[in-house]
This record gives sequence, C-alpha cells and structure tokens, in this order.
Amino acid sequence: MNAFLRVPRPSAALRLGFLALTDAAPLLVARERELFSRHGLRVELTREIGWATIRDKIIHGELDAAPAPAPMLWSTRLGVDCPRADVLTGLVLNLHGNALTLSRRLWDAGVRTPTDFRLEAQRRRGEQKLTLGVVFRHSAHHLQLLQWLRAAGVDPQRDVRIVIVPPAQTFSNLVAGTLDGYCAGEPWNTLAVQAGAGWCPTWSSALSPGHVEKVLMVRDSFAAERADEHARLIAALHEACAWCDEPANRTALADLLSRRDALNVPLAALLPALTGQFDAGQGRLEAAADFLVFAHGANAPTLARAQALQSELGAAGLLPAGAAGAALPAQIFREDLHHQALSTPTHEPVHASPSLLRRPRHA
Repeated sequence: MNAFLRVPRPSAALRLGFLALTDAAPLLVARERELFSRHGLRVELTREIGWATIRDKIIHGELDAAPAPAPMLWSTRLGVDCPRADVLTGLVLNLHGNALTLSRRLWDAGVRTPTDFRLEAQRRRGEQKLTLGVVFRHSAHHLQLLQWLRAAGVDPQRDVRIVIVPPAQTFSNLVAGTLDGYCAGEPWNTLAVQAGAGWCPTWSSALSPGHVEKVLMVRDSFAAERADEHARLIAALHEACAWCDEPANRTALADLLSRRDALNVPLAALLPALTGQFDAGQGRLEAAADFLVFAHGANAPTLARAQALQSELGAAGLLPAGAAGAALPAQIFREDLHHQALSTPTHEPVHASPSLLRRPRHA
C-alpha cells in the first residue's frame, strides 16, 4: 500500500473544540444528552483558548470540527493572516449572542450615548486613545463594533484603537484598564455588568438582527472523505440546537453550561442572555427574547446568508480587494450538505466511552 495514501479512521473519536462561550451550548448539550452516541459518533471535546487556536487546529488537522465565527471561514479560505485552507460549513449553530460592553470609567466620565462616546473618543485621540477589543478580526463582533462606531460618527482608524483579545480575557482586561470596552459573546458582557465594571449600550440582536454568529467549521477534505461522520455530526448538533432553543430548557441549559467541564462560570452570569431578560447595566433590564437563537430557521447555511456576509465583509475592508469572487459564498456555506444530513435516517447508536460523555460537576 502506498504509505502516503490517507486511510479512513472510522473508529477514531471526532475531535471537536470549543471556547468558553454561551453559544457553545449545542456541543455541550449533545455530549450531555448523548446525542453524539445516538447518531453513531464518538466525540472528544476540548476547550480551547481563542479563535486563532481553533482556526489553526482546524487548518493543521488537530481538530476535525469546531464552532467558529462565520467570517472566519472567509479569512481562512483566502489565507488572510493564516495559511490558506479550504473550509466550509453545513450548519449554522446560532444567530446573535454578542454585546458591546463599555467600561464603568467611561460611564463615570459622563458617557451615556453614542454621541457622548464620540466626543470622549475625539478628546482622547492622542496618546490616551480609547482602546476597544474584539475577539477575532474576521468576526461578527468586529463588524458590529465598526457598525456602532460609524453610526456614532467615530472613525475606527483615527479615533480609537481596536485590538484582538480572546473572549475569556476581555472582562479581565476591562477591569485592569487595558481595555475601555469590547464586543464579545456571552457570558463575558454579563460578568462585567454584574461586577460593576461595565455596561452595555447595545447587543447584536438589536444592532444587527438576523446575523449569523457561529457555524460548524470543517475542512473540505473532512466533509468529503468522512462524509458519513460529517452528516451524523450535523444531525446530532441540529438536534442539540433545537433543544437549546426551547424556552423551557433555558434554565437547565444555564446550569449545564456553568459546570467546570463546560464554561466554568457562575450560573447567574449565564441566565440573563438565555432567559431573554438581559441586564445591560446601570439599572437597565432589557427584554431580549431573541438575544440568542439556536433554531427555528437559524440553522441552514443558505446562499443568501453567505452572499450578504461576504458583501458586509468587503464593505468593511476585511477582505483583500478582488479576492472573494462571486462563486465563493456557495463554496463556503453548503446548504446541500445541510439538507443531505437532515434527510438521512438516524443512525443506530454505538457504545461510546463513558469518559467521553460524562464529566463531573464543579463544586
């Protein structure tokens, strides 16, 4: 046998990565409720430190699949800030889920409105320029921050400094004073609000309704060479998304996510976004039933969604000029794989190792 031929490894566990974010819920629910095993899969979940780590491990084959900010698929496929790799998605995991958090220091300085923020940013345009964090350059978080800044009359390149900070480090950097604000997913906004360190002038479902947030990213080669496992994975996670989206399950979901092997954050920090009663800080409790949407029309990676996202990335200057052709959206968002996976009969369960399915609760 040619030593360089790639040999399928159907008995190997799928390696999935996730970050400590509320919208990682479908993966953790699929593990807890044994949906992976019901769909004939063995899965290993690992908690990673940042989006660049997720991207690089997908590129180099250390992970088979992972949730990813949807724009990451464009930057990875075009080789922007990384080696080029063909990646795609057959499943949208959620819509919405982000918020913009500004520091208590800005509130104490009199910032209440976007106009106040613009005046403060312009006043500090010198060495003390306001510094804002986003979790990844090619992300909805960055697009939404740019949208808010420009609507406020703030020049993102001249008036503020935008830096990349892993989600789990946003809150601590706000407290330390190295960030004046950030756009991130939950629970990192609520943690800042509950600590009295920040407040949220807006959130993604209000700022950009219907936007695609996380998708299941895989390499093209994985989808082709392990097509059956890929289809089973989509089906299992689609079922998990439906469970996550039911209002009656949200409190139990928050409890699951709070565990040490999941996000390892206080239950109270998870409830506001999941129950749709979002605490924006400074006495503002906002009704936001669509703060996080996991199902009910959310999951198909349609061509229209991909085209809209590519247009938005281009308009924001986040894609190389002329690099993203008209054929690219259909190569990245594969609605055909989505429908094929959901039309396949449920696979007979296999006996996955209990160590891959159960984890201890935190104390």
